[in-house]
Amino acid sequence: MMNNEYKGKKVFITGGSVGIGKGIALALAKEGANVIICARDRTNLEKAVAELKMVGHAEAVFGYVVMDVSDKKQVESVSKDVINTLGGLDLLICNTGYAQVGEAASLDDSVYRKLMDVNYFGHVNTALAFQNQFIRQGSGEIVFLSSTLAFFSIYGYGAYAASKQAIVGFAQGFRQEMMFHNVKVKLFFPPTTDTPGLLRENEDKPPITKEMEMGSALNKVHSVESVAKAIVRWIPNRKFIGYTGWDSWLQYFLFRHFPEWAIRLTDSELRGAKARLEKKNKIRT
Repeated sequence: MMNNEYKGKKVFITGGSVGIGKGIALALAKEGANVIICARDRTNLEKAVAELKMVGHAEAVFGYVVMDVSDKKQVESVSKDVINTLGGLDLLICNTGYAQVGEAASLDDSVYRKLMDVNYFGHVNTALAFQNQFIRQGSGEIVFLSSTLAFFSIYGYGAYAASKQAIVGFAQGFRQEMMFHNVKVKLFFPPTTDTPGLLRENEDKPPITKEMEMGSALNKVHSVESVAKAIVRWIPNRKFIGYTGWDSWLQYFLFRHFPEWAIRLTDSELRGAKARLEKKNKIRT
């Protein structure tokens, strides 16, 4: 238990029907929070809310809204319904995002723009839609979920990483804007996580990227439950930045303090992946 840290809290989570968002929603429901989630797929939302009601407190409020976070006007409209249903908002978790992996020149312009629309502008639209509510209250927390690829990118992830890096820049500036209103803004870097999104991502991932990830000493696939637990544990503390575990922290530490060495390490992993692929191809032929 979390010492009733979340009991009775009013929470809204974007991208809450599957994956990390759903994991966070379930963890908070168990702690007694009132939780509304959003996504675009009504069927998955209905299933997720049914699970929330099974694990949550009987007196708690659970619900969902169908929403496309890239549609600013839709987000603004939905935000009013969420606030009315919950009677305010204590915690906003901006979690929507997806990955499309491929060599830079192989991706259509529309891919770059959609990644930014969903991953970056989805966070911005949601935060701004609820901003005035937090200011009126003079309290609350806004959490942005980015990615460990926001502080380093590898082969095939350029378009995705750029959309996640943009979240970091916005969160840093937005944090200062909101601190005079007694509203906390926080930033979490989820690692590679075993979600339905990862399965879809792997379908069209360049072979060399897959090989590189498999052979990387820094890459570990985490469970949804472990990531959600880390996020729920981290939110109440004073730190702006959060990680899942030592491996995520180590990645951040290396790329922040020893960027050139870290780049050489990832280049070495890429060359090793290329050599392994060439060897496999020779064996097949």
